[in-house]
Amino acid sequence: MSLRCRLTWLALYALAMGWLEAAVVVYLRAIFYPGGFGFPLVPLPPAMAAIEVAREAATIVMILAVAAVAAAGAWEGFLNFAFVFGLWDLAYYAGLRLALGWPGALTTPDILFLIPVPWVGPVLAPVIVSLLLVAGSVTLLRMRSAAGVGAEALRPRAREWGTGLAGGLLIIFTFTIDAGAVLAGGAAPPYRWWLFGAGVVLGGAGFAAVVARFRGIMKRT
Repeated sequence: MSLRCRLTWLALYALAMGWLEAAVVVYLRAIFYPGGFGFPLVPLPPAMAAIEVAREAATIVMILAVAAVAAAGAWEGFLNFAFVFGLWDLAYYAGLRLALGWPGALTTPDILFLIPVPWVGPVLAPVIVSLLLVAGSVTLLRMRSAAGVGAEALRPRAREWGTGLAGGLLIIFTFTIDAGAVLAGGAAPPYRWWLFGAGVVLGGAGFAAVVARFRGIMKRT
């Protein structure tokens, strides 16, 4: 299967999953936030909270499984996962906007994830991350495809992985640092955009290093 065909099928899956995720959240908000979602959060019954955490975990497993099945190896599987995850998240917010007219602005705070603690941040932050994941994964998949038989030589090195991972963990930290305040019944604190920006720069540096090395290898082959 060509890369274009594979990405098309993965995109269709991601868009469908994003709409499914949005539909579930529409139902949850109709039950727990009939007047509209906002902070402070409405406490979920323990059983319902456990079900929601399990549902989120199942969603990640579903994305991971499809990414792995469509891949020729671990590195390609990782890129597939980044592509599907990013497009799924974008489709999710598009679905909420279509169904509920929410969010009213990209700066609106949201609960992004629940594992292992609630992730909190303005909608714009995960949208930026998702756009970067989609653009970055497609770029690297295309470069890998163009490399042909030399594709295995294009795996990222430890330093490139480390830089990208550090950026990703810093971004996750900006989402989880205020979990305690939100769980205590408070409003969403001001988001730490400067930390988010630092994480994006670190992740971008790792990506740029991979692209630069890939291009150097491709010129020599």
